[in-house]
Amino acid sequence: MIKSDDIKTVLIIGAGTMGAQIGLQCAVHGLEINLYDISDEALEKGMTMIQSFIGSMIAQGFLAEKDAAAALARIHPTTNTSQAAQADLVSESVPENPELKGKVLAQFNQLCPTHTIFTTNTSSLLPSMYAEATGRPDRFAALHFHTYVWVSNVVDVMPHPGTSAETMDLLEAFARRIGQIPIRLEKENHAYVFNSMLNALLRTANSLAAREVTSFKNIDRAWMGIMKSPLGPFGIMDQVGLDTVWEINQYWANVLKDEELQAIADMVKVYVDQGFLGVKSGQGFYAYPNPEFQEADFIHKGE
Repeated sequence: MIKSDDIKTVLIIGAGTMGAQIGLQCAVHGLEINLYDISDEALEKGMTMIQSFIGSMIAQGFLAEKDAAAALARIHPTTNTSQAAQADLVSESVPENPELKGKVLAQFNQLCPTHTIFTTNTSSLLPSMYAEATGRPDRFAALHFHTYVWVSNVVDVMPHPGTSAETMDLLEAFARRIGQIPIRLEKENHAYVFNSMLNALLRTANSLAAREVTSFKNIDRAWMGIMKSPLGPFGIMDQVGLDTVWEINQYWANVLKDEELQAIADMVKVYVDQGFLGVKSGQGFYAYPNPEFQEADFIHKGE
């Protein structure tokens, strides 16, 4: 098996919010990135996000301005699956559907070299749901990043029962190589570590809003005022992407026949249907780039 230092080229499957962030983080750390998506439109949106992310990284001190052009030059957007032949590691960030993820990874299994390590960035599914579809289950695990990758630089490294110890060691070393703090899990757990805690918060917040107990802004005010946090659960969901929030809640509502999750999915779908996807679209629960929760008197306003 290859070692972490042997990884030169990373294939990012999915140029959405997380794929763009993961690709940029790897490029900043000297890796060549093939950023794959199925349409030129998706790639254009992804590269626009990356340009914006670079500006944020420079402003926040995570990237020197003199290094920005070189990092960007390492990112190669493509709709050509033949680029998979160059991949040493795959990071998959397609929508939260196990059948779709399995289908996509099975396709790339036929195109990637045998040494290529496959990873999934799923935020709610278990890798065992589609491990066999990868065609290389021993070289497959979850490598789950958090937004924004360069700020919230903790990554879950989670095996499924068939993941080899060598793969886990390699991914842990790779995470450190690209500036991440690896959290190594010993077994599968829905939503990993941080997201297990976060999901409990978001479900409760969404349920309060869906049941019209109070407004989403007041729910954020409660969290921000007591925890002294710069944003609340609805601000967090805007960062994650409301399309992703909806997909996760709708999937589990169907699987578990959970009425509360279905009510949450229905509430979020109203925003998604209007194109209000959060930060990436400029509008979610809040309007960006200057969301109301950043105003000095937001907590004290009340509704």
